This record gives sequence, structure tokens and C-alpha cells, in this order.
Amino acid sequence: MIKKEKNDFATYYDNSSAKKRQKGGTIVSYIVLIILSIIWVFPIFLLILTSFREEPGSFTPYFLPKGYTLDNYIRLFTETDQFYYGKWFMNTLFVAIITCIISTFFVLSVSYTMSRLRFKMRKPLMNIALILGMFPAFMSMIAVYYILKGFGITQSLAALILVYSCSSGLGFYIAKGFFDTVPKSFDEAAILDGATRWQVFWKITIPMSKPIIIYTILMSFMGPWVDFIFASVIMGDKYENYTIALGLFKMLEREFISTYYTRFAAGGVLVSIPIAILFIATQKFYVSGITSGAVKG
Repeated sequence: MIKKEKNDFATYYDNSSAKKRQKGGTIVSYIVLIILSIIWVFPIFLLILTSFREEPGSFTPYFLPKGYTLDNYIRLFTETDQFYYGKWFMNTLFVAIITCIISTFFVLSVSYTMSRLRFKMRKPLMNIALILGMFPAFMSMIAVYYILKGFGITQSLAALILVYSCSSGLGFYIAKGFFDTVPKSFDEAAILDGATRWQVFWKITIPMSKPIIIYTILMSFMGPWVDFIFASVIMGDKYENYTIALGLFKMLEREFISTYYTRFAAGGVLVSIPIAILFIATQKFYVSGITSGAVKG
């Protein structure tokens, strides 16, 4: 009887110790996450503070502004003698939306084809796409520039849309992995009922693939929205066709930074709003698309 009581006490002690260790590990994890969150949020908080700062200049010896104002936001859109922020914002929005539509169609079409159809060059094409995807896109920007120059469409929004859209088909692997998880029996049943491949794709596969569609839309929209390298090569010095990334970078040049730094911060805050809204509105679909899109052969 005494031995049994000792065994029960030892079991209780071991369980209690395990719970304490687990609780301690949880507390440490929360502390680490809080510290990392502060580190991540601090630059955003500083950018927002700077955007409302009344004092001009790129550097101040104090952290909190001495005065706050909305003039930095107002002047972005009203003072257009040097910078055309409103036009740049609309240029970027237009390019991002058109590119998003075209790229989403390309990616979904190519990924569905690679997932469902079997043809002789399927594997070689997938391998070629995988190898090409390992090289950074800016390696081809000089060649792309001279191709566009040969067609006479450099320094135009159409050139940007063309560049961003034409390479989108190579990014089909995640969407293909998602389509691989959709049962092929649905396709076969629809084909037996007389449906065409296009009807199967449009009326059966697409309604079942909302997560990967949202993911593709997000990626297709973000690329043009944040790109700087291709836009700077293609646009050159044509100010009125600049995108947001080019325009904000221009504000940080030596002759402008002391005057326009607080307006640059305001522009940075504004340019993040559409992306933030898009991510918040589609977050659950975005996460689902990432977790479901495992690459299969």
C-alpha cells in the first residue's frame, strides 16, 4: 500500500514538473514573439510618426516630433511642380490591376494544363520552367529593354504591363500543386456528360479553387506594386509615367531629401494601405492557398 502511494506521488510529481516546464517554455516563446513583434513594428511606427512630423529634414536628434501636421499628406497631392505623386499612384494602380488580371489568367491556365493534360513535352517544359525560375529576373532586363526599344514602346505603361505579364506563366508550380489535389474524377464525370475542357476548367475547377486564385491574385498584384528595378530601366527620365517606387526613391535624392523627407514618409504610408487592405480581406484564403499548394509531379 505504501509502495503504491509512493508510485502515485512520483507520477504526480513528474506530471507537475512536466506541466511547469511546458508552461515555462510557453512563457519564453511569448516573450520572444513579443520582442520580435516590437522589432518588426518599430520601423512602421517610426515611418508613421515621421509622416506626421511638422519639422522638415531627414534627421532630428529626438525621437518624438515636436509638432504634428497633415500638410505632408496634403502637399503630396497639391504641390506637383516637382513630383506628381497622385499621377504616380494611379499609374501604379492601373499597371498592377491590368497585370493582375492578365497574370492570373496565364498562371491558372498554365498550371491547369500542366496538372491535368499529359503530352510529350510536359516534363521537359516543367523542368525548363523550374531552371529558369532559379535565375533572378533582373538578369534579363537589358535584353528586355532593347526588345521593347525595338518595338518602340519604352517609357510607357504598356511596356511595364507587358514585362510583368509575359513572365508570369513560369510561376505555375504552386497553383499546379493545388490543382493536383482536386480529384480528377470530377473532370472525367463532366467530360462523360459532354463538357469540354474549357467548361470543366471554368465551371468545375475554378469554383473549387478559390484559395489558390486569391493567392495568385495577391502575388500578381504585389509584383508591379513594389517593383523598382524593371520600372527604373524601362521608364528612364519620363516623370509622368513613373510608378510609386520610382517616385518615392526620387524624393530621397540629395537635392530633395531635406525638403521632401517627411512627404516621402507620408507617401510610404499611403502606398502600403492598398496592400494591407488586400491582405486583411483575403488572409484566410491566402494562408489556405499556401498550405494546400504542395508541388507534385
